[in-house]
Amino acid sequence: MNQLFIRQAAIDWERIASDDYLRRIPALQGLERLELSAPVTFFVGDNGTGKSTLLEAIAVAYGFNPEGGTKNYHFSTYDSHSGLYSAIKLIKGYRRAEGGYFLRAESFYNVATKEMEYTDPKHPSQRYHDRSHGESFMSLLQRWLGSTGVFLFDEPEAALSPQRQLTLLAEIYHSAGRGSQFLIATHSPILLALPGSAIFTFDDGPIHPCAYEETGSYQITKMFVNNRDRLLRELLAEEE
Repeated sequence: MNQLFIRQAAIDWERIASDDYLRRIPALQGLERLELSAPVTFFVGDNGTGKSTLLEAIAVAYGFNPEGGTKNYHFSTYDSHSGLYSAIKLIKGYRRAEGGYFLRAESFYNVATKEMEYTDPKHPSQRYHDRSHGESFMSLLQRWLGSTGVFLFDEPEAALSPQRQLTLLAEIYHSAGRGSQFLIATHSPILLALPGSAIFTFDDGPIHPCAYEETGSYQITKMFVNNRDRLLRELLAEEE
């Protein structure tokens, strides 16, 4: 039995204008529904392929603030999110989530600022601005992953060292084991290695499942590590 909080995301294209740029994103063209069957689902692909667009739409359709935070965050620094969320219908499971968080690397500064405004004597601020970017990321993630819920992360590796990415991988793995669900857009070959996860690639046409070894993040990293000197010579060679 599928025990996930979000089991399916369906898109009603009739609610999207015929000239909307969303219709020109190759990975999303023809996508009517995305079936989710693993506790951790990764979105991978090159920049501009639509990963964050779909992740953001699912997050907003679920009730999260477009710029990130918990469902209790309601603010707008700049409305840049697409209208895809209004065309998405989420098929939910029977379980009720205890918590959840939508983390966007690009708007984390705004969320950290709002966190200070939303506090009260019973819920003191974590003062994320007083820490390094990576430390604040890990502190926030470890705090919220203690609950069982729905977590959507957009490039969580952006501020993390490789060592911290390994720590986050373990945190996600154990949280998923306790019943949480994750949807993560990432370029990190470390996070993508998480056992038991599902990977959807946005490269090479419509979104489709792929194996870890088929992702560009893995292939390019492996190629660089194994052929560093030759690749650097080719990349840095003076133009003739």
